Parts: sequence; C-alpha cells; structure tokens
Amino acid sequence: MDETLPWFRALPADQRAWVMLVAQAGVRSLVEWLRSGGTVAETQEISDEVFAAAPRALARVITLTHTVQLIKVTIDVAEAEVPSFAEEGEQEALLRAILRFSREIAFSAARVYARAAESRGAWDARLQALLVDALLRGDSSDVLASRAAALGWADAPPVTVVVGRTPGGDIAAVLHAVYRAARRARLEVIGGVHGDRLVVVAGGAANPLATASALASSFGEGPVVVGPAVPSLDQATESARAALSGFRVAAAWPGAPNPVAADDLLPERVLAGDMDARRQLRHDVFGALSRAGSGLLETLDAFFSAGGVLESAARELYVHPNTVRYRLKRVAEVTALSPLDGRDAFALRMALTIGRMDPVS
Repeated sequence: MDETLPWFRALPADQRAWVMLVAQAGVRSLVEWLRSGGTVAETQEISDEVFAAAPRALARVITLTHTVQLIKVTIDVAEAEVPSFAEEGEQEALLRAILRFSREIAFSAARVYARAAESRGAWDARLQALLVDALLRGDSSDVLASRAAALGWADAPPVTVVVGRTPGGDIAAVLHAVYRAARRARLEVIGGVHGDRLVVVAGGAANPLATASALASSFGEGPVVVGPAVPSLDQATESARAALSGFRVAAAWPGAPNPVAADDLLPERVLAGDMDARRQLRHDVFGALSRAGSGLLETLDAFFSAGGVLESAARELYVHPNTVRYRLKRVAEVTALSPLDGRDAFALRMALTIGRMDPVS
C-alpha cells in the first residue's frame, strides 16, 4: 500500500494503523472462512466482521474509492502469495476462494459506506430542520452561523427564502428533490419540512422570483411564495418572515401568479396583521409620496374619489387632465405601483389609509 498508493503514504500514522488492522482482520476472516468449509451462509457474516475492527471515524477519513483501492492491493498481495502457502494442486481452488471472499468483502465495504451515508443524510436533514427553525424563530446570527457551518453552507449572496406546501411523503425524498432542482439552477440551498410547509433557504438568488420558479417543481400543490433577497444568511429571518406571512394569505388573491413575491401580497399581509408589511407600505409608499411632494397624494385622492376617471379628477383639482396623467405617472415612478392597474391601486389605497392613520415620522 505504501509503495503503490501515494495518498496512503500521506495519512497520519494512526489512520494507517487502522487500515492495517482492517487488512489483518480480512486475512484472519479468510482463514476462518476456509476452515469452516467456505460456506455461502457464513460469507456475509464473516466479511462484515472485517470492518468492525476499524473505528467508525475511518469511514469519514477514507473514501469509498480509496477503500476499493485498499481492497484491491490486499487481494493482489494475497493472490501473489498463494504459491507460498498452498499445497500443490490446491492453488487454483484457493485462488477461486479468495475471489469469492473478496467479492463479499467489496459488498461489505459498500454496505458500511451506505450506512454511513444514510446516517449522515439523516443527521444533515435534522441539522437543516434546526437551522430553518432557527430562522423562523429569529435566533441570533451566531446560532445561524454555527448551524450553517456544520452543514458546509457556502454563503453565496444574495439569500432568499421560498415557502410552499410540501408534496408529502418521505422528508428525505422531498429534500432530495429540492437539492436536485437547486443543482440544476446552480443554487446553494438548505431546506426543511415544517408541518405541511416546505421552507427552502436559497443562496445565490440574484432574482428571487426566478429562484422560486427553478425550485417550484419541488413543492406540492398551492401557492409558492418567495421573500425578498437579503445580503446574507444572517439576515434571512426577514425574508423568511415575509415569505411565511405571504404564504398564509396567498389564498386571498385568487389571481396571483405562482410563484409570487411576498412584497406583491402586502395588502393581504396588512389585513392579516403583519406589522412588517404595514411599515413597508407606510414608509416605502406613503412616505415616498409625501417626500416627493408635487401634489401626488392629493392627485391620488382625487383620482380614487373619481372612480379612476381622469377628467373628473382634473375638474376636482382644477388642473388639466394631462397634469393628472403626468402626476399618476410620477406616482408609478416613485412607488413602482401604477394607479391605473387594479392590483396596484389596491395597494396604493391601503398605503394612503395606513399613512394617515399612522403618519410617517
């Protein structure tokens, strides 16, 4: 092994010793198996005992590929030495026995690594669920950072949170579908199933809606809501709160696109008592219009009072209809909400009401 495997020479002494223990256990097991008559029934049991000689940590240090190389070297050496310890006429039978036994050893190695992978997968799923739970609770950034580090999270900004209904079934299978979709979209993701909801934290989400669309096939039926993009995982609680709030009220907008941005559900979120949405409408919409001046608030009041008729609003304001048209265009530029669109008009009216009930300081 030392002569043929460069990576083996680089291992610390204790890990090389572990490998030697396993190799020696393999030879002893072969001898025991041959003494018992080499029955098929005992092959798996004896081959499984070979890897019991090594600490569990060895499976995390040495990969399955490396293990296959170690088994090959051991078998090659055993086969090369057959003439020195087999009687004349028994060499061929011993070589066949070594071949049969080595096959079982290879299967046993595969079982060891499969169990390790299953255990690691289950542990990762629990860690991810804890991280998502910490995000939803708004735990400190230190807690989030430590759990993310344990999962090997590569903080790829910006970060967004996507919430939808889980498709049901085994949680591991649900999360596997999320990871597969994320790999195709080149996204870093952490997911968790909470009751009937699937919550996915996505890194590298420059376009939150496009990110949600890339992951949408992993969710069950119903709305998929995406929170706003934030600079890092430390601030993802804000995105998670918005996405969850939007998911709870998405049914109130039957014509909503799917997936839908949480910010497009601000009016419904306000009606459901979401204080973050209320502050957002008050500051980003009413406050922006107040700061812009130029009669924009008065023009909106007149336009809505006139039922959306430009001429009637112009008469009420004693201005030309083109002036009203220009001011409404300015409203759209300032707030990204057009008074001429029914859905945007709903959000604007809600913002006017909130702003006057709770004026911006």
